[in-house]
Amino acid sequence: MNTLMHIQEKILPADKVPETINYLKRENKSIVFTNGCFDILHIGHITYLSKASDLGDILIIGLNSDNSVHRIKGTNRPVQDQDARAIALASLFFVNFVVVFEEDTPYELIRVVQPDILVKGGDYNPAEIVGYDLVNGSGGRVITIPLVEGVSTTSIIKKLSDKNILQ
Repeated sequence: MNTLMHIQEKILPADKVPETINYLKRENKSIVFTNGCFDILHIGHITYLSKASDLGDILIIGLNSDNSVHRIKGTNRPVQDQDARAIALASLFFVNFVVVFEEDTPYELIRVVQPDILVKGGDYNPAEIVGYDLVNGSGGRVITIPLVEGVSTTSIIKKLSDKNILQ
């Protein structure tokens, strides 16, 4: 199998999620789930995602679709389309699956995945994380991971804009 094909196979269409999850559960794999836009992949994302992957056997990332990012972050975002963002995430060796979702929140995807561990950045209060009720109610854990200080997609875009690189 060639590398690009292997990467592309890690991007799950929504209709394949239930059967994949059923298989993983039968294999007694612990599933870690996180989500985000991951617009410009940076060291903060890599650090966060690698730490999330250390918490279980399988790391599944819910990726906001382009339309979802537009609604959440504004019409100038995302910088990269959902296909590019999905490929970038799936190319990371510690990411097992990427699932694009259309809604503003991953609540329904979390309901389908039923992760053992739900992870978000340290800027979230665990009880306020979307899906907390689902994961906590099924005996799972909700964990926050500290963010890398001073690194964000927004700060990268601002830095490029300030240097007139984006104009």
